[in-house]
Amino acid sequence: MKCLVTGGNVKVLGKAVHSLSRIGDELYLEPLEDGLSLRTVNSSRSAYACFLFAPLFFQQYQAAAPGQEALRCKILMKSFLAVFRSLATVERSVEKCCISLGGRSSRLVVQLHCKYGVRKTHNLSFQDCESLQAVFDPALCSNVLRAPARVLGEAVLPFPPALAEVTLGIGCGRRVILRSYQEEEEADSTVKAMVTEMSIGQEDFQQLQAQEGVAITFCLKEFRGLLSFAESANLSLSVYFDAPGRPAIFAVSDSLLDGHFVLATLSESDPHSPALCSPELRRLAPPLQAHSTPHLDDFANDDIDSYMIAMETTADSEGSRAVPSVSLFPGLRPPCSPGPYSEDNEAEAGTQPGTPPPKKFRSLFFGSILAPAHSPPGPSPVLAEDSEGEG
Repeated sequence: MKCLVTGGNVKVLGKAVHSLSRIGDELYLEPLEDGLSLRTVNSSRSAYACFLFAPLFFQQYQAAAPGQEALRCKILMKSFLAVFRSLATVERSVEKCCISLGGRSSRLVVQLHCKYGVRKTHNLSFQDCESLQAVFDPALCSNVLRAPARVLGEAVLPFPPALAEVTLGIGCGRRVILRSYQEEEEADSTVKAMVTEMSIGQEDFQQLQAQEGVAITFCLKEFRGLLSFAESANLSLSVYFDAPGRPAIFAVSDSLLDGHFVLATLSESDPHSPALCSPELRRLAPPLQAHSTPHLDDFANDDIDSYMIAMETTADSEGSRAVPSVSLFPGLRPPCSPGPYSEDNEAEAGTQPGTPPPKKFRSLFFGSILAPAHSPPGPSPVLAEDSEGEG
């Protein structure tokens, strides 16, 4: 594999790497016929992100040498991020970037061609791996929002950097509401927590297809990562979601690249949050309307690992520019069984900063293959995930 990035696209590539670094600690790099794919997933499998750069994004792109199979690899995110550590420096001094994999070298070689003939070469160690795939389909989501990234970026600006989750919903007058999420223990504490809420009018959205009263809660850190990328590239951002607990899909796209972030959402609403359609939004009111409240007993004692059925690792090297969106077994529902995140040991389960609590967040990729509540249950497929020992 060999690709050459020039001009302003070097910064776009670096910005994409910065966005992916908010999700996972490992970067899966896979050259495809339809472009270079960069993917990552977090340790709890509650967030997945991928960018696909089309061949036209590069001045030169070769997925594999003639007669050879394309290689794929997995590298530490911090190693690849170090190449683009300072985006300001990259924009100011780097004229082109060459990425090569295979041949005589047993390293992933990233070479930056800077001004005045300076060249910086990074030789990164990697592991051979299978292809990291996730199954999701934005077309199956009933709610769609699309707006310029600048609009959503300004809306999340007032939220404190330490805020973990944010609630996105549709309020009265079809206004889009962004509200800081409160944990139950925080709301019941003696110190009254501050709740920040932003409201955006329907006229600011390019597309708004959602009912009043629907709302989802997801991690703000990962969302900000994609927002930052979309703003820098002057792209619109689309949000696809269903009921609380099902994965939300955040997407950006143009003729040269596609980006998808799939984030888990809370499977229960905030009981201390005012209703989105309440006449007085800033006064405490009953919870969200009944039609938007999820079934809380569906995943009360579920093991989050039980729902990785749609996280797929395959050695199939064939790829498509479209992010994998074929839904597996659309009529099947995963089994419910007690797991390590039961009531007795939930407090002992460790969580990483910026990662939603495993108890309240469902594993993200099963949502696109779940049938409606009235569909009969069925057997669940078991798909393998990658092994750290491979390669």
